[in-house]
Amino acid sequence: MPNYFYTAKSVDGQTKTGNVVAQDSHQVAQILKQDDLILINAVLLGEKEKKGNIFGFLRPKAKISVTEKILMTRNMWIMTATGLSTIKIFDILSIQARNEKLKIALLDIKARINKGESLSEALSAYPSIFSELFLNMVKIGEESGTLEEVFKTLSLQMEKDHELKSKIQGAMIYPSVILFTMLAVGIIIMTVVLPKLDVFFSSLNADLPFYTRFIIGLGKFSQKWWPIVAASPLVIGLTFWKISKTKKGKKALDIIFLRIPIISLLVKESNCAFLIRSLSSLIASGVPIVRSLEISSKVVGNFYFREAVNLAIEKVKKGESLSSSLKEYNDIFPFGMIEMLEVGEETGKTSVILKKLAEFYEQEVISASEKLSAAIEPILIVVLGVAVGFFAFSIIEPMYSVLGTIG
Repeated sequence: MPNYFYTAKSVDGQTKTGNVVAQDSHQVAQILKQDDLILINAVLLGEKEKKGNIFGFLRPKAKISVTEKILMTRNMWIMTATGLSTIKIFDILSIQARNEKLKIALLDIKARINKGESLSEALSAYPSIFSELFLNMVKIGEESGTLEEVFKTLSLQMEKDHELKSKIQGAMIYPSVILFTMLAVGIIIMTVVLPKLDVFFSSLNADLPFYTRFIIGLGKFSQKWWPIVAASPLVIGLTFWKISKTKKGKKALDIIFLRIPIISLLVKESNCAFLIRSLSSLIASGVPIVRSLEISSKVVGNFYFREAVNLAIEKVKKGESLSSSLKEYNDIFPFGMIEMLEVGEETGKTSVILKKLAEFYEQEVISASEKLSAAIEPILIVVLGVAVGFFAFSIIEPMYSVLGTIG
């Protein structure tokens, strides 16, 4: 049976929320009526809503943005610092939430806490909203009585991660626009311009060089099979994306990215920044080192970084220090990281050192992404210039020859 989240009014005017299992909203109203409650709204929870509607896949998903999650976490920190009760905090957060999915989740969490669940237990019902890192830190905060500090650390962590990803994506926008424009112009030339030139040269019975015959043949093929030509970039892109989602494909791409000079530095420093920032936040919150490594390994995107962390976990379990367990992976971790981590372990300030390292590598990633963008731009311009030059020479040179013969 479907599970409904309801909002109802009691006889004395109080708003009540909770979950009830029923066949439909009419049955929800009947069940609530037995408890002297009047149904205001009933919303399906979980996957059952999708299964109940065969056209559910056509409805756009109400994705919760990272910005909204950051704002919610920051508000949790501020309201916890002011001494508000957890119930009141989630009551206010649900009113502030603009995303319907988030609003429903927050109201459900409030209802779960009202029934006696701990905050971490209630949050764990929504893993798509609250990450494993978030849940573990909240659990430690509950046990140690440091929820205010935990929410502060989490909000800063999320802001830094979001800022770093935005900077990398922003640096890639301009090269992507140039590449897309080149592809669009190339398709137009092949399907529109080249076939007309073929008619021109045929009318003159000109003896064309092989490179001119090649591009005109390419134009004729493009005009005849233009749907294939137009769709090929999309098909190639989707195929590449599908391959990248497989284990072998992801592993192969990660090897390639680690061997391309400028991109290699960006991959190493970005993975390091995410890994170290997560480790710093977890260790500072009191999460055990092994558990911190297990959670942080899921933050990094590169297969070899994740493998290095997972193998380090086994060594740490046997009593080795984190720095010594990572030493054999000097080839993927940036220079100086493991040495600084060793200093942190010796001085007992591992979380402080990790925080400083995270800030350093975040700045380095921003700088590397800007350099990558700056390096790609002239390469694309050179490629575009060579393509235009080849096209111009292939067309203009035989035209001059033909006109010279006529003269």
